[in-house]
Amino acid sequence: MKKKILVVDDEVSICLLLDNFLSKNYEIVTISNGLDALLWLDSNIPDLIISDIQMSNMDGYEFLTKLRQRGFTKHTPCIMLSGKSESKERIKCYKLGAQDYLTKPFNPEELDELVKKNLYPIHYAIEW
Repeated sequence: MKKKILVVDDEVSICLLLDNFLSKNYEIVTISNGLDALLWLDSNIPDLIISDIQMSNMDGYEFLTKLRQRGFTKHTPCIMLSGKSESKERIKCYKLGAQDYLTKPFNPEELDELVKKNLYPIHYAIEW
């Protein structure tokens, strides 16, 4: 059974890119905003979440905060995507509970490594 990844991004092109790139190895669910993603999470638990920061209705910071406040998604790994490369943005995400931060535009190979690192941390470490 494939691991499930929730992608939360209001840019259709990013959702399509992530779905196209990751769906070979993972089950991908794409949702265009944080509010709808939280509703989806009421009855689904993904293995990993990839979320944009700059979204309408609810930005990625608020989404990540609410994600960590829920008991059943408190420990779900989350990779944040952003067009901002400043260190303060990364630090803010880490303090809110993100495992990783990737700047757009991103290298798909780097994303693949971050996904593997978060889905298979022990296996990934053994391969070293």
